[in-house]
Amino acid sequence: MRLVRVGGKQFQKLCDRNFCRNKRVSESVKSIIENVKLYGDEAVIRYTRKFDKVKLAPRDLKVSEHEISGAYQDIKPEFISTIKIVLDNVNKFYKKQLKKSWKIKDADGVLLGEKITPIEKVGVYVPSGTVPLVSSVYMTVIPAKMAGVRSIALVTPPNEYKSVDPHILVVADLLKVDEIYKVGGAQAVAALAFGTRSISKVDKIVGPGNAYVTEAKRQVFGYCDIDMLAGPTEVVVIANQFSNLNFIKADLDAQAEHFMGLAILITNSKKIVKIFKKEDMKGYIVLVKNMDEAAEVSNMLAPEHLEILTNNPKRVVKNITNAGAIFLGPYTPVAVGDYVAGPSHVLPTGGSSRFFSGLGVSDFYKSSHILSYTKKALEKIREPLEKVAAIEKLDKHLDSVKVRFE
Repeated sequence: MRLVRVGGKQFQKLCDRNFCRNKRVSESVKSIIENVKLYGDEAVIRYTRKFDKVKLAPRDLKVSEHEISGAYQDIKPEFISTIKIVLDNVNKFYKKQLKKSWKIKDADGVLLGEKITPIEKVGVYVPSGTVPLVSSVYMTVIPAKMAGVRSIALVTPPNEYKSVDPHILVVADLLKVDEIYKVGGAQAVAALAFGTRSISKVDKIVGPGNAYVTEAKRQVFGYCDIDMLAGPTEVVVIANQFSNLNFIKADLDAQAEHFMGLAILITNSKKIVKIFKKEDMKGYIVLVKNMDEAAEVSNMLAPEHLEILTNNPKRVVKNITNAGAIFLGPYTPVAVGDYVAGPSHVLPTGGSSRFFSGLGVSDFYKSSHILSYTKKALEKIREPLEKVAAIEKLDKHLDSVKVRFE
């Protein structure tokens, strides 16, 4: 691992590692989106054949009920009981995030409030490249369902047999996903954003993906909403002299399983620095004076995953302000959050935890402000209203108030 100095050029690069647009990827995605907008299913099928090496007909795009029922025959029976335990954990977590409409009313008859409404239709992207990311199904669908989203469409790349991994189908079925499509990549994002003859248009697209999927989400934002622009996964581990070296190594190594995964170790222990500098591992080490500076450095990095493996993690976490998910203590590896704990593993990367949060129920709500004034209340606020409108020289705004008192 490479030792970097706080404030040095390499450290600054780590802080500025935010999602960077690749011109070649950007142009390629732009072309794909335009073609899907123009040619719909035809373009989706063409790109599926080109990128996934799978030839589909329009009728093949949507997963059939027969395929879903058949998926149960292709999994081990114990998978159902196992996954139900996990789904229960995720449901328990997101029940705490539910929001309700509210209103207040004063003595003059002014009524103000907020109407909370679930997004109507959501598209979920589930990667399935080298391995099917089954956990991405429940980590995205459950908070959407909890919010009250009426319709969920799931897209995932087909395998060489023109089908979808049975575990993905079973979990999606257990969660009552409304539509499942065998399409991935930028073409899937475009199809969800604009709709085709076979694939329904959605109001929001969520879920992780590769650089092409992420760029496609960026380009369709505005036509529909998206959750976030997620880059390669990352972990920051804060450790001190009391931390278990084997745990540190295992958790840093876990990032290497992800393509372009980033691992950073922050410690005030020169002994730990000496040991890990010799390790043949990808990643970086930052030596700090104490745990207060460790928290400060972590906040500058604003990581997706933050593990605090010190003897007193609750003390350190008080100073943490920027992190997608925080894992406290030696027995809470990132893998717990990835699969079973409850909170979604769809998290902000690339330093964006400075302003983004992990996927939650609130991502599937929209709010409408409610305002209602009586004549008495309007008259009481008339003077300051007219003064502000006069400063902005919007005479018709003034007239719209005056006419109510003529």
